[in-house]
Amino acid sequence: MAAAPLLLHVFSTFAVGGAQIRFATIVNHFGHDFRHAVVAMDGDISCREQLSSELDLSFPVVEVRKGDTLGNVRRFRGMLRELRPATLVTSNWGSIEWAMANVPSLVPHLHMEDGFGPQERDRQLPRRVWTRRLLLRRATVAVPSQRLFRIARDVWRLPPARLAYVPNGIDLVRFAPAPVVDRAVPVIGTVAALRPEKNIARLLRAFALLAALRPGHLVVAGDGPDRLMLETLAVKLGIAGRVTFTGHVADTTGLYSGFDLFALSSDTEQMPISVLEAMAAGLPVVATDVGDVRNMLAPPNEPFVVLNDDAAFCAAMTELLDDARLRRRLGAANRARAVQAFGQRAMFAAWRALYEGRPVGALPPAGGS
Repeated sequence: MAAAPLLLHVFSTFAVGGAQIRFATIVNHFGHDFRHAVVAMDGDISCREQLSSELDLSFPVVEVRKGDTLGNVRRFRGMLRELRPATLVTSNWGSIEWAMANVPSLVPHLHMEDGFGPQERDRQLPRRVWTRRLLLRRATVAVPSQRLFRIARDVWRLPPARLAYVPNGIDLVRFAPAPVVDRAVPVIGTVAALRPEKNIARLLRAFALLAALRPGHLVVAGDGPDRLMLETLAVKLGIAGRVTFTGHVADTTGLYSGFDLFALSSDTEQMPISVLEAMAAGLPVVATDVGDVRNMLAPPNEPFVVLNDDAAFCAAMTELLDDARLRRRLGAANRARAVQAFGQRAMFAAWRALYEGRPVGALPPAGGS
């Protein structure tokens, strides 16, 4: 029997994050249908804990020298020649040197773009636009959001036939709503890597405004480089006793039953998995107006997608905390929306086609923001 196809996946980091969690979900589902080699360019493979021990999986190490683009490209091309994967699968701008290493083409190339870091939060950087335009023209480029599809088509000017719009999916059984609990002190929750673009500081400031007027508790689930700064800010704002920083949570399933509403305070997102989890769990959501978040949520929840402003965020959270019936209605609508549009079956089918080099044929609907 022929060996299963080998896929070489390259991440700038394999720390726990949305793209890494999605990857683990997909490859766990496919089991032995594929073999996988995962390169983490920063050496962090902590998301390995999410991967099944049954997988045919390796973590090859290749030297990465910051600023040594030509040397990196030479080393990466050497690994491509050594491994000869059926497909090179790169992720986001941080892996773009691997696209350079694959020119002229050694192996088929699949590139996934999930969004942008702080540098590209407000505008596309010309150097990166041109680099993507040149290096990704012959790759298949998959994106999870309508906004990213339009950027790839209209700004990067990639051939539409090479683009695939593949929305993220969620395990609707695993994240099924828990029985409603009437808590004396309502709980706002967020699940995020504590990095600058997630702007948890905005959530803390908005919660401080809310906490001055009414009962409430905030749970921040996740870890990252901003944690110490955020814990210090909570002390300065006088809310340290009303905020719980959980640190890293390997399995987020049980978190959502402890929340009365979910908050997303990011400066930049595309199709955040944490919002999908909250929707599947039957929670109302207060969020900044980023990426596809407004279109993801059920229409009744749209008024609670707000400007990137502390006071607006506080007002939206306060309105929901003051109205338990409204929370339940929005939570039910979000659950129904998740069931209708964001189950995992379509996501798995699309990714199988991408891994096998077949066309996905998925285009975003017309309109939307």
